[in-house]
Amino acid sequence: MEIFNRTICVTYDEFDGICTVNSLQCRAKQGTITIVRKGGGEGRPALIEWATLPPRLKARYIEVHGDPSRVMEQKIARSALIPDATARQYYEGFTYTLAGRETHLAERLIEEYTLNATVLQQLVRQHKERMAMRKALGNGAGECWQILLRECQDYREVMSHTLPSSLPRLKAKVKEWEEARRSGGLDEAYRTLVSAKLGNANTTKITAEAGRYIIALKRCRIPIYSDQQIMELYNENSEKKGWKPLRSVKSLTQWLNDPQNIQLWHDAVHGELLTAQTFNRRHSTELPTMRDSVWYGDGTKLNLYYRDDDGQVRTTSVYEIVDAYSEVLLGYWVSDTEDYEAQYKSFRMAVQRSGHFPYEFVHDNQGGHKKANSAGLFDKSAHIHRSTRPYNGASKTIESIFGRFQQQVLHRHWNFTGQNITAKSDTSRPNLEFIAANRQSLPTRDELMKTYAKCREEWNMMKHPSTGINRWQMYEESQNPATEIATESAIIETFWMQTREDVIFTSQGITITVGGKQMQYEVFAKPGVPDHEWRRHNTLQAFTVRYDPEDLSSVRLYRRDKAGQLRFERIASTYMTIHRGIQEQSEGEAGFIRQEQAADREDRIARQVEARAIELEHGTAPEQNGMQTPKLKGANEEMQREIERRTRAYRIKAGLEVGQVSKTVSLLTFDQIDESALQLDPLKLAQSL
Repeated sequence: MEIFNRTICVTYDEFDGICTVNSLQCRAKQGTITIVRKGGGEGRPALIEWATLPPRLKARYIEVHGDPSRVMEQKIARSALIPDATARQYYEGFTYTLAGRETHLAERLIEEYTLNATVLQQLVRQHKERMAMRKALGNGAGECWQILLRECQDYREVMSHTLPSSLPRLKAKVKEWEEARRSGGLDEAYRTLVSAKLGNANTTKITAEAGRYIIALKRCRIPIYSDQQIMELYNENSEKKGWKPLRSVKSLTQWLNDPQNIQLWHDAVHGELLTAQTFNRRHSTELPTMRDSVWYGDGTKLNLYYRDDDGQVRTTSVYEIVDAYSEVLLGYWVSDTEDYEAQYKSFRMAVQRSGHFPYEFVHDNQGGHKKANSAGLFDKSAHIHRSTRPYNGASKTIESIFGRFQQQVLHRHWNFTGQNITAKSDTSRPNLEFIAANRQSLPTRDELMKTYAKCREEWNMMKHPSTGINRWQMYEESQNPATEIATESAIIETFWMQTREDVIFTSQGITITVGGKQMQYEVFAKPGVPDHEWRRHNTLQAFTVRYDPEDLSSVRLYRRDKAGQLRFERIASTYMTIHRGIQEQSEGEAGFIRQEQAADREDRIARQVEARAIELEHGTAPEQNGMQTPKLKGANEEMQREIERRTRAYRIKAGLEVGQVSKTVSLLTFDQIDESALQLDPLKLAQSL
């Protein structure tokens, strides 16, 4: 069989013993089967389209050769059989004891066993399908096993597996696989392909169970056992447990100090911190080669003493943002706690000074960072942000920078607090006696802030230890094309805050609460002139408000559409306030009051005119139903007349009928109208009178 023009085809020879060639040729002449290609020389047999064969011939063909559709699928699958990833994972993790040590399989065996498992699973699936079809047709299974053997050989030619080449051994392997899978799952089935010569535990001196007992004795702290005592306790229990006794302390000590065993008791004997420092892997890293590739953010003590308002000696903390490439201190915020505000302020300063956002921002996992990330600050400001592993100062580049900043700059000030208490150098410690004797000369907090700002700039202008160029020059001369420029829109998107819930715009504008203080805003058409046209369409409309915490003079209003997306509406500025008492009002305030009175009068008229026009259009006006519209309360006659004048055209239009229009036009004479009016619509002509 083969594929011809994307059609499954069979040959005359394949029907040997099923149907005669003459019979097939007769069917072809009668048109009951289709010949898609005539025979034409050696290696080019005639092809019969499988789909046109009658069901009886198909059934007999399938009984002998199998379903062509399935066979073709199997051939395609056989040529591109993908190794079983689960099998490879099992064999990569498989271990056995070799010379008293747990050992993994050699790579050659992993490849061999993975390939065998892949082929065997495919053969078993195909064999089950074929057996099910044979059973349905009432035939024996002998032919199926022969086909299985042929397929096994076909796979061997393509994939070079090492499954049995004889039928009895192949049968046994298939049955062993099936029984193992039924009883213990796929892992147990994979185990059947591993040579029995591997994993033989007969020669193992210390078994897994015995090893756990030895480890437990080594870890015991009450009492503490020496290796000699451990061996004696072990040998006392060996006969009862079925373990082989140990003959020398040296062999026990060697086993305990084996790399895979020592880690299980080292912390109990020497302490966990030393164990972690001894066994945990440390990265060997190269620093970035361009600016803004990595920024580090971390809080630390501001290592300078100051005098508070009560004359007490105090210290505070600082949150710093550092560029890893140049070691430039980009942004900072001084506060007593490492909170969200400190991280927000320092990060914003860093972005504004840099003019770019970082590609990657690395920080610790303090609570403030979680809040900042939940607010989307880090997600919006860096391509990648991640936290460092806690209690692992050696992994933080910024810790090294802090240390050198303290040693090279801050320590020159007499009010230096000293470095971390774990620092061993005498120069890393403060002269507490001198500080106590001169406490009244300590700087105030404001003076401390100025001193610290100068120290930072001094550090930034010092030479970088790797390049010999001052850090700020090194930073400015570098470029990073992968970082985003801090445009105005990007600053707004990243650092502006947003109200959690929508806020209603009322007759008194829109009010939000920032830092416990209520802020009121208004939309203006131009400076000093509220936008009444916008108000007529948006009073009582809900808006999401975005604002800059560092500049609350204006906010941005966003309307939320049905899909939940925000669409910018307008900028609102601080609501204009005026003095209530006339005595305190300025000339500008008095003019503003008159301006707004006129605007309010116009708003009221416009609302009435538009509403009454709608009534007249649809015949619901009180006048159209024998009633009267009430006059506006508090409105003067001039205002009433203006409303009447503007609505008159609507009243005429709403009250006219076809008969009235015709009558009105018929009574006109030419001296009453302009000649151009002859081209007008009669309805419009009547309404103009």
